[in-house]
Amino acid sequence: MSFDPASAPTLTSRIHGSLLGGALGDALGYSVASDSAAEIRGRFGARGLAGFEDLQGPCKFSDDTQLTLYTVDGLVEALEWANSGVGADVNACLWLAYLRWLATQGEDAGPSAPAPQPRWIDGNEVLRQRRHPDNDCIAGLATGEMGTSMRPVNAGARGAGTVMRSAPFGLVPHITPDAVYKLSADAAALTHGHPAARQSAGIFSLLIHRLVSGESLMDAAAGVAAHAASLPEVAPELPERLAAALRLADKAVAGPDELHHALGQGRTAEEALAVALYAVLATAPAEGADMDPARHFREALAVAVNQGGASDTAGSLAGNILGAFYGEDCLPSQWLAALEAPDVIRGMAGQLVKVTTGEG
Repeated sequence: MSFDPASAPTLTSRIHGSLLGGALGDALGYSVASDSAAEIRGRFGARGLAGFEDLQGPCKFSDDTQLTLYTVDGLVEALEWANSGVGADVNACLWLAYLRWLATQGEDAGPSAPAPQPRWIDGNEVLRQRRHPDNDCIAGLATGEMGTSMRPVNAGARGAGTVMRSAPFGLVPHITPDAVYKLSADAAALTHGHPAARQSAGIFSLLIHRLVSGESLMDAAAGVAAHAASLPEVAPELPERLAAALRLADKAVAGPDELHHALGQGRTAEEALAVALYAVLATAPAEGADMDPARHFREALAVAVNQGGASDTAGSLAGNILGAFYGEDCLPSQWLAALEAPDVIRGMAGQLVKVTTGEG
């Protein structure tokens, strides 16, 4: 499934769509993140949680969206320096951004860490609230050391805290696929040391990049699965989970037990990526069928969040993917109206658009 180039979404629409889509999926999944699949069905009936209309009260997003926006901020700062003619260490800018997020969570990186200067993002109260922050991200940043790909911190950490924040790398235009992968994997090393966590982040960012570049969902998915399999010293669980996601997506939508057996519960980075990719592909319109982006978005997120694993991260990644592919057209207006702090998300999306295109 692909777009006619004449009607393809603009880069601006894809950036806004991916960041808002990720926040929508995160918020939907966060509402059931502590529930098993059986508990979700017990709350919402046999079909499970279908959308924001099923929820009572505010639809809050989690640390997944907070850290995604801080990734945007780190990239924006590096690009601001570059646009002014001054070279900047991108990973250092990202580390400083993540340290500022760490401080919003009431955590301390210790005396050896620098004290970053505040930026616009830090003044938004919604990003200062503690929303079950990822333990590996907290632990990695709290070392006060800047991890690198050669010397990552938190050596055994393989959780989904890397992939959940890595869509923005794929939204930066005019850079090569290899550069996208490296930026993302290097940034993952700031908090996670396990190869699967770092490689999964790079592959997810590469998937977003390929979609923004105009590839179809299936071509992009197959392409990154092949790329993962060809990585030197690849963590074998990453290509295995991606291949399983592609195989499973060829069947009817799987139940939670079958999905968990094939892909895991989304607690690790490669599992989260596989679950989200499966949800997007399994619900995609057949080749040649009428395409309703909003319907696809709803159905994919329902699969992602009702499986009873790490629902917030699976929903967030699925939303990032479809927003990057369709642009803002896929985002249900009722859901956007219920989303927490959309102005903050649009504000960060606008900053990324401005430094990469000069628009806005």
